[in-house]
This record gives sequence, structure tokens and C-alpha cells, in this order.
Amino acid sequence: MFGSNILEVATGVIFVFILVSIICTAVREGIEGWLKTRAAYLEHGIRQLLADTGGTGLAKNIYNHPLIFGLFIDAYKPGKNTGAPSLFAKGGNLPSYIPSRNFAQALMDIAARGPMTDEVNSDANSPVISLEAMRINVANLGNPQVQRLLLSAIDTAQGDLNKVQARIEDWFNSGMDRVSGWYKRSTQIIIFAISLAMAIGLNINTLTIADYLTKNQTARELIVRRAEAFSKDSLSVTNGNYNSAKAELNNLGLPIGWPELKEPLSFGGIIGIFFGGILGWLFTALASSLGAPFWFDMLNKVMVIRSTVKPHEKSQEESSEDRQVPSVDKILQAVESPASIVQAIPVQAIPVPAVAEEGIKAVSNLVAAISPGQTPSVGDDDTAIDGCDVETVIKTIDEDLPITQGGVK
Repeated sequence: MFGSNILEVATGVIFVFILVSIICTAVREGIEGWLKTRAAYLEHGIRQLLADTGGTGLAKNIYNHPLIFGLFIDAYKPGKNTGAPSLFAKGGNLPSYIPSRNFAQALMDIAARGPMTDEVNSDANSPVISLEAMRINVANLGNPQVQRLLLSAIDTAQGDLNKVQARIEDWFNSGMDRVSGWYKRSTQIIIFAISLAMAIGLNINTLTIADYLTKNQTARELIVRRAEAFSKDSLSVTNGNYNSAKAELNNLGLPIGWPELKEPLSFGGIIGIFFGGILGWLFTALASSLGAPFWFDMLNKVMVIRSTVKPHEKSQEESSEDRQVPSVDKILQAVESPASIVQAIPVQAIPVPAVAEEGIKAVSNLVAAISPGQTPSVGDDDTAIDGCDVETVIKTIDEDLPITQGGVK
């Protein structure tokens, strides 16, 4: 089992990963707010969904519909690149999010009344959005792929307009799940690049930090206390910002940052520092790219394990309270030393199931017959008959004894 010191070192390293992840995510969100890359990915996903890669047909009509047009400023301008957007693609003035309900209603309205927004389509006498109106005017979409999708939805809706809308919303959400996958992968690459640049720029070396915590108990206890307080606040990750995470990282007192040089480094010294720290920097960058929520969950799991290991190490193993039945050697030793037999054979503590009833009786008689200064009696029920209880004053040698008669048959 891991010792508490190893768990404390792991706690400190995980806490550093959380803080670095929060800082990198904040930097990524700042870049996103400037470039609006989400909007570029969304616009590319809609063009793919509507089979309008150029953005000059149905995709343009959707963006110009009042239900969508109100989500951004100025007119729709399709992206110049018809392929997948780059990592730092600019979304311009386009919206970063479109509700599936707005998209479905806009598509149904275009199918029933046409793509243009003019006095005719805005008049009260314009066709009502219905299954019949959409089927008759579906050619207004000018998109065979989407037209077939709408006809299929109309045919399977069994006359229910709400079911048609629900099917269009599901279709849109499925396409947006794919767009979310594209954006998450690009974001993870960007965060890794930011983490690596931060690890090298600030010299955040995972191996150096782990070694420092292993050797410094005071720093280890300090970072564990801060991590415990941090883990109790579930909003600390979601509400964490750049300034608070940076201040917390600076207050830990860890070997982070480049030391002041008293003399310029040689080229060989620079190469040695770089290759000596590259593995630790990569660990920091890879771990931080997993995100603060991942490491926050890991921190809570380590805290649970540590809470069970720490008390176990502080308390000594207690011996069993079950009494042991004295062995034959102990009984014989006690018989040779009558004065200590009472301590050697705790008869009252012998469990009945463990010893035969006759044995308990024999041991009890033996203890009761012994007192300090006396030898144990070896008499039995035939002692009086044998005459063994008669004390002799004159000793008789074997040659003077009478010849024995009888025998064992």
C-alpha cells in the first residue's frame, strides 16, 4: 500500500496541475473571445449539414432568416475557406450558438413561404406553416438533400407538425455534436501548446516539484492543507479565474520559475538545462491539457485514500484479546516450579470448547493441591489400597524386599 508521504506528494502535484489547467483554460478563453473560433466552427458545421459548402445557398438563407439573424450583428458573410476551419479561425460577427428550436422553425418557414423576407412573405395572407404547405413548396429550398429530409420527416410525422419540428431539431443536434467534437479536439491542442509554453517559460517542472515535496515535509504539509480546502469547494474549478489561480500557485512556495543567475550561462549550460527539464515540462503540459475538472475529481479520490491510510499509520496494531490455551510445555514447566503455577495456568480463562472436560478437572485438582514449599501430589483413587500414602521412615533396599508373586496376564 502507498504510504501517506507518497499520497501527499501526489496531492501536491495534482493541485499544481489543477492550477496550471485553470490558468491555461483562462488564456484559451481569452483567445476565443478575440477570435470567436466557435462561431467559425458552427458556421462550417451548418454548411456541411445543409450540403452548402460555399455558403451561398440554403446556409445563407438560414443565417439571414429573422429567427437566426437576430443572434448576431450585420449581414451574413460566409467564410472564405470551404474546408475545415483552422485552430485559430476567425468567426467574425457570426453567432457562437444557435438554438435547435430556432434552426428548425427557420427551415420550416423557408420551406413553406420561401427564403426571401419581403412584403409578400410577411403579409398576414401568406401561407400558414403546415405539413401540406411545406410539401407543396419544398422546392423553394433549392437543396435536394434537405428537401428529401423534410419529405421523410413529413411522411413519418403522421400529420403532427410538432413531430416534424422535433425530427429537424434532432437532426440539427446530431450535426452539432460532430461540430463540438471538432472544436474540443482543436481546443485540447491549443491548451497543450499554451501549457507547454507556460511550463517552459515559468519552469514548471513536474519532476522537480515532486522531488522537492518528497524532501521537504513543511512544504508538503502546506500544499496538502491548501489542496484540502480547495477540494471542499466544488465551484473552485468552474469559477476559477486567471488571477486567483496564479496567486495561489505563487503562494505555494514551490520551485517554480527560473533562478537568478549570478553569471551568464554557457551554451552547454543552456543545453543541459533544456534537456534536463524537457521531460518534466512535457509531463506538466500533457497533464494540464486534460483539464481542471479531470484533476479535481482525481484530487478528491486521492484525498479519500489518504484519509484512510493516515490514521492506519499513526495507530499501532493491537494484539488479539483472545486468550491462548496454555501449551503442554508451559504446564510441565509450571509443575516443576510450583510457586508460579497459578500465573502460568490461568484455569479460569481456559475456554471450555477448546479443552476436554477431563483435562480441565485434572488441571484444577493440580492447582488446588499445590502450595508454596510443597511438591505436587501424584495420588489417585487407589492410593489407600496400594499403601502409597504411607510415609516410610526406614528405607528398604531392593535386595531386602520379598519376592513378588502374580503378574499380568
